[in-house]
Amino acid sequence: MATQEFYIRNETDSEGRGPYSLEQVTSLCEAGQITPATLVYDAATEQWVALSANAELMATLLPEKKKLVLKAKEIKTLNQTDKNAKAITVDDMLAAAEGLTDDTTDKRDPAIAMMRAARVGLWSCLGALLASAAGAMLPHTDALLSMEPAKIFAQPIMLLGLLDVFLAVMLGLGMVSLYPFIRFRAALGFGFLGFMFVAQGQPLPALLVVIGSTGLYLCTLFVSMLPVVIVAGAAVGGMGALSGYLLSR
Repeated sequence: MATQEFYIRNETDSEGRGPYSLEQVTSLCEAGQITPATLVYDAATEQWVALSANAELMATLLPEKKKLVLKAKEIKTLNQTDKNAKAITVDDMLAAAEGLTDDTTDKRDPAIAMMRAARVGLWSCLGALLASAAGAMLPHTDALLSMEPAKIFAQPIMLLGLLDVFLAVMLGLGMVSLYPFIRFRAALGFGFLGFMFVAQGQPLPALLVVIGSTGLYLCTLFVSMLPVVIVAGAAVGGMGALSGYLLSR
């Protein structure tokens, strides 16, 4: 077949083309100019026959392409499913992210703990200021309601209560930038009220002022939970006890 000459034509052609060598016919097939319907001259029968009718020539020029089949491969995993294992919930994942599970306790994010401690300190300051304002203002409600400057300024402790109310409202709005003013207020109460009660020979309220003012001051500084809880108790407890003492007089 290598030395054989080929004549070809399409069904619509009246004349054949050739002679072509096997190599030339192969090139025409690769170029798409010869199809199974193309007519090839058979010298033995002296007839034009379709290329598809000559199995040997068809297999040489236009061999059937094998289809690529991907064989499914079984994948074996090393992880073994534990039927008794507890399903993991969203709450479990959030707890693990915050370091609240046994496996993640040592990986707890310190920033989260600091933020919680700071929040406790914030609300403790607010509570201490409101308690202090109650003790400073409620005994002098008449002077406040009179709206007379002379009566109001005659009770300087009431002015301190008004300052406490203002600072508490600002803290309630989340203005932690006022912490320097809170520290000034704590120092002012420590000095002013402490001196006033000592001068009047009242050691108990003077001690409560020291405890409450110190706790209030330190609530704005500490960002660790245990110290914050301790000073928060001192701030709220001291100011609350002082307020109760002043209201009972």
